[in-house]
Amino acid sequence: MTLQKNILLFLILLSLGACVRTGQQGNTVAGYDEASLSKGYTKYVNTLIGTAPLQDPKIVGYIPPENWRVWAGLVYPGSSLPNAMVQLSPITEFGSGAGYEYEDTVIYAFTHTNKGHWNLCNIPVLPISGVAKDGFGSRFSHDKEEVAPGFYSVLLQDYDVQVNLTSTLRTGYHQYVYQNGNEKQILFNLSKANNRVREWTIEQVGTNAVQGFQDVGEDKIYFYASMNQEITNLDVQRKGERDGYALLRLKNGSDNIVEMKIGLSFVSAANAKENLEVEIGNKSFAQVRKEADGVWEKQLSKIEVKGGTEKQKELFYTSLYRAFLWPALRSDVNGEYSDVKNNTVKADFNYYTVPSLWDTYRNKLVLLGIFSPQVTTDVIKSMNDIGDKRGFMPTFFHGDHAAPFITGTYLRGIDGFDVKKSYELLLRNANEEGGTRPHIKEYIEKGFISDPDVANPHVETKAKAGVSKTLEYAYDDYSLAQLAKALGDSDNYKVLMQRSGNYKNMFDPKTRFMRGRLENGEWVKNFNPQYPYYEYMYREANAWQLSFFAPHDMQGLVKLYGGAKGFETKLDSLFTLPWNPTYVARNVESMIGQYCHGNQPDHEAPFSYHFIGKPEKSQQMIDKILEELYGIGEHGLALCGMDDAGEMSSWYVFTALGLYPFSPADTEYIVTVPIFDEVRWKQENGKELVIKKPAPGRAMKNILVNGKSQNTYFVSHDLFRNGGEVSILTGE
Repeated sequence: MTLQKNILLFLILLSLGACVRTGQQGNTVAGYDEASLSKGYTKYVNTLIGTAPLQDPKIVGYIPPENWRVWAGLVYPGSSLPNAMVQLSPITEFGSGAGYEYEDTVIYAFTHTNKGHWNLCNIPVLPISGVAKDGFGSRFSHDKEEVAPGFYSVLLQDYDVQVNLTSTLRTGYHQYVYQNGNEKQILFNLSKANNRVREWTIEQVGTNAVQGFQDVGEDKIYFYASMNQEITNLDVQRKGERDGYALLRLKNGSDNIVEMKIGLSFVSAANAKENLEVEIGNKSFAQVRKEADGVWEKQLSKIEVKGGTEKQKELFYTSLYRAFLWPALRSDVNGEYSDVKNNTVKADFNYYTVPSLWDTYRNKLVLLGIFSPQVTTDVIKSMNDIGDKRGFMPTFFHGDHAAPFITGTYLRGIDGFDVKKSYELLLRNANEEGGTRPHIKEYIEKGFISDPDVANPHVETKAKAGVSKTLEYAYDDYSLAQLAKALGDSDNYKVLMQRSGNYKNMFDPKTRFMRGRLENGEWVKNFNPQYPYYEYMYREANAWQLSFFAPHDMQGLVKLYGGAKGFETKLDSLFTLPWNPTYVARNVESMIGQYCHGNQPDHEAPFSYHFIGKPEKSQQMIDKILEELYGIGEHGLALCGMDDAGEMSSWYVFTALGLYPFSPADTEYIVTVPIFDEVRWKQENGKELVIKKPAPGRAMKNILVNGKSQNTYFVSHDLFRNGGEVSILTGE
């Protein structure tokens, strides 16, 4: 190795200053300045978990069709801060869920936005040395890949370029170490993204900066990028076209370490530049990297655990990390953002994307409120802003789950938003056709939403998903009723509470399933409770998976089954009746009997034994899920289903701690047995919640709150507000 290369290697390690995970799970790489980074909780986070494929039929439930990747994980391994605008991550395949798939061997770009829902992945860039390869990509190896919260590093083998990435809220910091100082180029592949790019542009600004945008329809993403070296040429090929790109060439013979600082904005290139100047300015890569590590260490260290295995700690803190990546910031340092009408607005709060409500209202948004009350407040302000301009409170995908999110948030004590405005918008959702709740007129008139009688329905049969809508609207009505009660609106409270019982209208006592109804009220005749549908009667589920959903009225649900014994027998069958391997639906996978943990609709079911006094049976199922469906596969890097903006991860976090928001509109948590011996959960107000499991054993025998025995399986959110201690007494 030459002296020059030795010096370069030293500079790389010095600039990283990191103790990070490599792609080989469990290994670590030590930098020269380990003391500059935390050695606490970020070390447990492995951002590669969730990127690997899951193809095992024993877990999936069926043999995946040829060339069909099961929707497992769909997360990205790159750099981000909590709820940031920028997610700086590698792309191995455009058009895939998060752009990165662990089994791939070529990196095509590093993009600056991500979620994991086949969208975003904007502003793709790639360092190139010498002649560009076909498709511009470069091979890489996981042996030369390093990850940590707020950091990503990889060697591009075909170009012999070491890439190091870190980020702030609105900016990305690229560090490229070229072995050849005379052929340094950077590709801006602006015709590419996970969304279709309608228009793009780039132009040089001065001697060492470029700016431009990508227009993907719903959003226009602006950027301003500055280099630490002079730009000698900006070669733009087929500007604005769908196969166009730009190649930026840097001055020969200068420093082999190229640093590119790039600011993003959804308003303007000028704002992108201001974001860059404010958040990075003259800071070094090592400084920004250290600050990112510090932000994550502060967030993760709010929960300290004792006991548990190293793998459990890795899964826990990785899941906790994943819970805070979405919703994403959309306003600039000057307060400006592009609103739902594409107007530039300036506000005194941070503007965020709409949360993935169908997924994350169940658990993750409760976690966000506990950890980040100001972010949660601003998310609701952002939703109010959208509601003001569209006439209805926004939703995501299915249902009207802004209702449980906002109600639960308000009742748990976060009230720094205009709750009356939220309430008015949610009332419109609940009562007016043409808004957030499709078929609301039929729901109000009949107490259910019907589906047609299809002779030979298949997975993708299009209809109303009437069973799912009715059940979800009933819970949304209950949630909104609690807000009505808190605000003193007794009339709407009574109406909404009456409507919250509409879930019972979907229960067929003959088959003992939640079953589709025809417009005339008769049951759908062609009924197979095991067959999954995307939107016929059920939304991404089958009858088994939806027949235990009434989180606001579980005692009422138990009565429908004829009491505790009938309910228990049916619930047992959910987890034991084998899945038919010929029933293949891409988003319905990872089965325990008919129960599907790979998707959200039945994530409450494992807790349901609590409601007939048998928490030990709930615990057996919860433990099986925690042990067998997270961190699995050949490399231990697969999840059993899509993380869906942190919902799957948040399920793990809560159940690992022994508390779960079974009904997220309410201010209580169902108690289970934690996997750790002791948990210390520090609150924003300085209080501390302590959760203890003083003895071995997984069968819960008693719950003590501040030393007093409880006659319920629930504990109040007051423990988070005031601090306190929960002890879970167990036996074999």
